[in-house]
Amino acid sequence: DPTDFSQLQSQKWHARLRAGAAEAGIEIPFFRSHQIKAGAQTMIDGQPLINYASYDYLGLNGHPQIVAAAKTAIDEFGTSVSASRVVAGERPFHHSLELRLADLYGVEEAVAMVSGHATNVTTVGHLLGQPDLLIYDSSIHNSVIVGGRLSHATVMKFKHNDLAELDALLHEHRSKFRRCLIAVEGLYSMEGDIADLPALIEIKRRHSAWLMVDEAHALGLLGKTGLGSAEHHGIKGGDIDIWMGTLSKTLASTGGYIAGSYVLIDYLKHSAPGFIFSVGLAAPTAAAASSAIDCLLAEPERVERLAHISAEMKRRIDALGLETGTSIGRGIVPVYMGDSLRTMIWAEKLYRAGINVLPIVFPAVPYDGALLRFFLSSEHTAEQLEKTLELLAHTYGETVALDADFGALRKAVAP
Repeated sequence: DPTDFSQLQSQKWHARLRAGAAEAGIEIPFFRSHQIKAGAQTMIDGQPLINYASYDYLGLNGHPQIVAAAKTAIDEFGTSVSASRVVAGERPFHHSLELRLADLYGVEEAVAMVSGHATNVTTVGHLLGQPDLLIYDSSIHNSVIVGGRLSHATVMKFKHNDLAELDALLHEHRSKFRRCLIAVEGLYSMEGDIADLPALIEIKRRHSAWLMVDEAHALGLLGKTGLGSAEHHGIKGGDIDIWMGTLSKTLASTGGYIAGSYVLIDYLKHSAPGFIFSVGLAAPTAAAASSAIDCLLAEPERVERLAHISAEMKRRIDALGLETGTSIGRGIVPVYMGDSLRTMIWAEKLYRAGINVLPIVFPAVPYDGALLRFFLSSEHTAEQLEKTLELLAHTYGETVALDADFGALRKAVAP
């Protein structure tokens, strides 16, 4: 039946996974309701847990200064600007925030939008057209891929951080296209490793291409004071054509932004569908992000603390003999487990022991490339890390011991 939603391919996979999880005696870990604010600790169904599933890297969510700024903004402007900024939604706090963001990156201008995902979709989708080429790192965020589809440009990808392959692809194909956009992430949210921006700048200049850097997870984590990839690599903001980022992680708010030249931002503000046909940022959202920038600049010790905590976490996990891949140990530490069902069983064992860390499973990764992904916060304590490491070692051994019991089941649920 072509009208039966249950026959959609992804839905059939999820049905098999749910059945497999039920047979293994575990719960699907997604969409659990957290009863307190996002941070280093959480509570689910009344159970307190150490939380490694939050992007509140610097512990700014709920910061008194940020909360006060959001409340004041509500008192003055309400909870919605009600319309597209082009029509009637423009308010002073919009451009004020954008100037702050541009200053962070050392560029001329920025534009803020209501969704990080939509920011990439509308920017990539609107910058490129059928005569153009989008070439991206194979670990790029889904939003860039969707934007590429929307643009109708030719799309290519290169192996993760394999700049030799990128250069070879451009050497072979660049001359066939009008414009070219190279898209990478400053800090990759899955692997926890970084892009080689100085080398990418040389490549994009040699091939007359734009370079777009997604800083969603880099701001607040990279650089001595948390200013992101430019500070980390010692490059100028203007060396990158398009900086993209989100407000929902380090900046404790909601939304996305593009920073770059005045001409780029003017083009997007006057013609990008995801901006001109979408409501502007609400006052408390913009005020929270702007205040979070103040906190980031005023409290660099949070960045230093996070760097120490996450580097120590990676070192200790490596010492357990577990696989953390290419992570640089800066806020994001993946632990590779193998197949998706085994990884879900491991996550469930940790959850029952008081550790909330989510499994990353198929189709987000290949079925046999599943992992647990630890997001660290500057607010995690030494005691929390010790407990986590102890339980990690213990539950890993228990999970591996179950392999023989669930071998047939893993085959049954595999795609």
